[in-house]
Amino acid sequence: MAGGYSSSSSKTSRGVNLRLFQPRLVLALLVLAAATLSWLAISHSSLLLTSNADLLKEEDKAIQPKKQRAKSSKLPPTPNPYHNWDLFTLDFQEMLNNLKIFVYPHVSNSSSPFASIFFPHPDPFNPKLGNYFSEHMFKISLLRSSFLTSHPEEAHFFFMPFSINALRNDPRVHSEESIAEFVARYTTHIAREFGFWNASWGSDHFYVCCHSVGRDAASKHRHLQSNAIQVWPRVPEIPLNPPHSRTRLAFFAGRTQNSRVREELISMWGNDTSMDIFSGNPPTSYEEGFRRSRYCLHVKGYEVNTARISDSLHYGCIPVIISNHYDLPFANVLDWNKFSVIISHGDIASLKQILLSISREMYLDMYQNICQVRKHFQWHLIPKGYDSFHMTAYQLWIRRS
Repeated sequence: MAGGYSSSSSKTSRGVNLRLFQPRLVLALLVLAAATLSWLAISHSSLLLTSNADLLKEEDKAIQPKKQRAKSSKLPPTPNPYHNWDLFTLDFQEMLNNLKIFVYPHVSNSSSPFASIFFPHPDPFNPKLGNYFSEHMFKISLLRSSFLTSHPEEAHFFFMPFSINALRNDPRVHSEESIAEFVARYTTHIAREFGFWNASWGSDHFYVCCHSVGRDAASKHRHLQSNAIQVWPRVPEIPLNPPHSRTRLAFFAGRTQNSRVREELISMWGNDTSMDIFSGNPPTSYEEGFRRSRYCLHVKGYEVNTARISDSLHYGCIPVIISNHYDLPFANVLDWNKFSVIISHGDIASLKQILLSISREMYLDMYQNICQVRKHFQWHLIPKGYDSFHMTAYQLWIRRS
């Protein structure tokens, strides 16, 4: 075992209330959170996370300390993008008061030769991180949050603090196969050195990643494998282009490689004069395509998940999700039918007709709802309100039993 896994922590679960660690069956879950491509997965053995947002004025405050009651949350103005705002805020407050997460001590073990794999990133806003931003922001946010506990016996979940991004950049590991081997060895290590993994076979353990390589990272440990769902967020929030300035009906730009659905889309609508549908890079900036369009298309590429849903919310463009099945982020809280258009692959031929059939009033309602839900996809150095970090934590909270 590599030296980076050594720990002087207790090797048994003696003294632990094992009632808290009974095995749990945790189904695949989707979560959204923060600035760039990332994803969370939960399964019989582990969780992989990711997570972006802006806050309404009365919500734009740091989360209250434990046991302090939040000021009563007003119902969001109509139109309302939530399934049940009252029930959500009550349960959310319960989470703020009670959720506890134990972080394995490798996150602060400076003597380990693999310390850089586990330490928080010193500059998470470095633009070079690109798609890996949210991976680092979740760890930083967790370590600064009231959810952190140094008492594993009271923890609902256990965070495995290795960084997939750091592993990819470490010449000792780097390749996807080596990353999977590292993660498998680390998992075996904590199972041997601590009693918490074995009590639940890892069903209350999770780690964070921001790339499709994260799914393969669990491939060499049977109990760590899970069904991952990609999610993507953006930073920071920007002023939105208002509806009257959005002169194009729809926008899409992306490679068609490995995607028959995209090929069909380009073939059918690539020359339409009211829509900007491009194979590869658009003639103008990618961002401008989102800013000047009313609808932006999310179409399966190599995988069903792409960053375009997050891009759409970030730029205030109504997402059009072309998929036969897609687990949408925070779907237990957000009613996606109220701020997106969802169609099947077989409806591509009717795409323009479907979009033109949406009334101006309905479009404006969806736009206003996007203005509300954007707050759930934003990161802050100090977590606050209903931001990406807390929404991701809430997805864990509702699956704690």
